[in-house]
Amino acid sequence: MVFAAGLGTRMRPLTETTPKPLVSVAGRTLLDRALDEFEQAGVETAIVNVHHLADQIEAHLAARAHPRIVISDERGLLLDQGGGIKKVLPLIGDDPFFVCNTDAFWVDAARSNILALAEAFDADRMDAALLLAPTIGSVGVDWDGDFDLDAEGRIVRRDGAKPYVYAGVGLMKPQLFAGVADDVFKLAPFFFDAASKGRLYGVVSSGLWLHVGAVATIDEAERAIAARRG
Repeated sequence: MVFAAGLGTRMRPLTETTPKPLVSVAGRTLLDRALDEFEQAGVETAIVNVHHLADQIEAHLAARAHPRIVISDERGLLLDQGGGIKKVLPLIGDDPFFVCNTDAFWVDAARSNILALAEAFDADRMDAALLLAPTIGSVGVDWDGDFDLDAEGRIVRRDGAKPYVYAGVGLMKPQLFAGVADDVFKLAPFFFDAASKGRLYGVVSSGLWLHVGAVATIDEAERAIAARRG
């Protein structure tokens, strides 16, 4: 499930005419960077929700063969990430599924971060697993981090500075949303609930993680990529 429906308010005025997933960084759109990773990991189908400037996203994706794209149309009502998942649960089925933001990506990973997350997932012990990136050394991190990890790899929430940020990709069970009555709701509380039960785990990504949440960070990300390329 690739989240491409947001308004991209932090990237205005750019996102008044270009949806954030179609913003290019170093010659590749954020949306294609995400889908490229899933394609390379062997993921066959990606559900992409659309709302803001939806026609542009649909037209862009029409040229893409892999993974197979299924559009979830939220033009009439923006459902937030949790509600967006609920809408497509019949398409997801019973097996764990990936979720993916489109405002972050990584470069120069030693191996597929998608496969690393999948290989680490243990349905008996976990309700969800999140890809994490180091707070220090990543690009575009202007906050004090999101999580810590215990010795077993469980995600720990605590106050103060934390060594890891959520890298925007997770793997979770669809059963977590069973019985939810609301149509519009956030995803993060489901992660937090799993953490409180000791069933949210983290996998630290390889490569350089880049968060592109504002217009200024586009240049910052491109400079970081250029520096690595020499």
